[in-house]
Amino acid sequence: MSYELTGIVKVISDPQMFSSGFSKRELVVSVPDGNYTQDISLEFIKDKADLLNDLSLGEQVTVSFNIKGREYNGRYFNNLQGWKIHRQNQSKDESTSMNSMQQDTYPFDNDDIPF
Repeated sequence: MSYELTGIVKVISDPQMFSSGFSKRELVVSVPDGNYTQDISLEFIKDKADLLNDLSLGEQVTVSFNIKGREYNGRYFNNLQGWKIHRQNQSKDESTSMNSMQQDTYPFDNDDIPF
């Protein structure tokens, strides 16, 4: 499933590395929603984390993402996995994107679960 959201970059996390070799980076985008602002956290995994390298706080972006869900010990978790970032001050040809939308999975051991 592919979705988009547009908002202002609020947080860009440092890369996180796990013992399994898995890496990720998180981006928080503030999205207006009526009288309230929603702070939406998206993750960029593996080589997609490089898409965050040139972003700045306060920049307006449109992020394309997939919704991923999984079960772990009888509990269900959802993640928003980013795969493309379009900066509002760039033309469509200059937007930062990946060539493919790979279906990535989580190679976590029980000790690697980041929550």
